[in-house]
Amino acid sequence: MRRDVFQAIADPTRRGIITLIAIQAMTPNAIAEHFDMTRQAVSKHLRILTECELIKQEYKGREIYYQLKIDKMKEIDRWLDQFRKIWETKFNQLDNLLTTIKKQNP
Repeated sequence: MRRDVFQAIADPTRRGIITLIAIQAMTPNAIAEHFDMTRQAVSKHLRILTECELIKQEYKGREIYYQLKIDKMKEIDRWLDQFRKIWETKFNQLDNLLTTIKKQNP
């Protein structure tokens, strides 16, 4: 079963991992240092993120470095954009209503 990208980002630990490796590529051990869990638990989260194509592995000698795949994050942003437009419209309508009320009641 292939996991959905939204299942991957639903977990706070995986969001934390994404935040860490968005800044720089990191090894599993370096990532694990930032969490109160075993290296094996972190590896499970890395596997899920890799399956969802949110991160990719890069081998440097004997070390594996994980880095963020920006294109997949853009896919999430495009999906969220439809809601962002709805929210902005609602906020603009509210702003217009408040401006009208304010003008009527100085």
